[in-house]
Amino acid sequence: MTMRDNDAIAEPTLFSATLTPHRSLGRTGFLLVMLAVGGSSFVAGLAFVVIGAWPVVGFLGLDVLLVYAAFRASYRAATAYEEFTVTPSRLKVRKVGHRGETAEWTLNPVWVRLERKTSEEFGIERLFLVSHGRRLAIAGFLGPNEKASFAAALSMALSEARRGLTRTVFE
Repeated sequence: MTMRDNDAIAEPTLFSATLTPHRSLGRTGFLLVMLAVGGSSFVAGLAFVVIGAWPVVGFLGLDVLLVYAAFRASYRAATAYEEFTVTPSRLKVRKVGHRGETAEWTLNPVWVRLERKTSEEFGIERLFLVSHGRRLAIAGFLGPNEKASFAAALSMALSEARRGLTRTVFE
């Protein structure tokens, strides 16, 4: 079998993951919370109007607006994500922020190690990819248990990549 330069065989993907921030309150829950906050502010506002303290109604409306703005900011931040792809010759990390800004790193999996900062009380607090003296913080929005699971899967993929291509791929 001969191979020309432009007939490169695609490497198998050993690991692929996309990490996204978790939001426990869905669209229906958001509507219910906003209805509850707005309804209670409306009822309280009526009570203040009846007793003659009508300027308080503006502050109650401001409270509803601030709660809405906080939820919108939280949902906008939830659009950020991190993508990881491991092949036998490279580890590609792509971080996309909530504003759309993108940063990519391509590392050699042979020289990458996964560093964990742990706490006895909480478990894994931070994860870093370390290569040639540089550290890249990853999976910052995951909880300790999710970080442990992700770290185990990524460690296995990096170990497999270090072993090299051991499978024969025929097309």
